[in-house]
Amino acid sequence: MAFLVASGIEVVERNWRCRYGELDVVAREGDTTVFVEVKTRSGTMFGSPEESVTVAKQGRIRRLAGLWLIERGGPFVAVRFDVIGVIATPGGQPTVVHHRAVF
Repeated sequence: MAFLVASGIEVVERNWRCRYGELDVVAREGDTTVFVEVKTRSGTMFGSPEESVTVAKQGRIRRLAGLWLIERGGPFVAVRFDVIGVIATPGGQPTVVHHRAVF
């Protein structure tokens, strides 16, 4: 997650799992705990990677974030949910788009 680190965001945990699912990235930016969903596609034929983060998926991520926060204790001043979309074309440089505070 060099992209996040280059943006000044500290990656706390990657691929955190529990019996209910997985969080892609948990990070910290200042006093804010940031939960990041990362979606990768090889093109945009079926829409952008970010479009696959449906309302149902957002709900699952929120629930998982709550479980992560409970497991870690606190105090957590602020929480934010970001989405990173990556388009990785064969032989080309990936295009990375970071959407902050999406939901």
